[in-house]
Amino acid sequence: MHLETYLTFDGNCREVFEFYREVFGGEFSFVLTFAEGPPDLNIPEDEKDRIMHMSLPIGASVLMGSDTSRAFGPLPKVGDNFSLSVSADSREQCDELFAKLSDGGSDLIPMQDQFWGSYFGRLTDKYGIGWMIGFDTAEQVQA
Repeated sequence: MHLETYLTFDGNCREVFEFYREVFGGEFSFVLTFAEGPPDLNIPEDEKDRIMHMSLPIGASVLMGSDTSRAFGPLPKVGDNFSLSVSADSREQCDELFAKLSDGGSDLIPMQDQFWGSYFGRLTDKYGIGWMIGFDTAEQVQA
């Protein structure tokens, strides 16, 4: 299991991550825009070049981030624009962590298979902290 930080922005994720790449060095391991996602996300045309997901390895960790869209509700504000991301070792561990962390909180995205090859869910715990929980199902198939 790994715990990482996930940052969310209102249209400037690429700029922020370019800055962090200058500071820490390295190369992006993943960059995906909303235009590259499935059409059923219903992203407004003027937001399709926003970042859906971006990853920058920093030492033994990975800093991850994305922009959000008006299609998903209120835009983030500085101070509430981060989540903790858990990469679990199994689907079962995802389900267990999700159940425990969401107790008294709110489910934002229930645990389910996603188009990018992960079993993934999002929640806010009872203390207001955002969590993303996932398991890379592509690795499970290859194992």
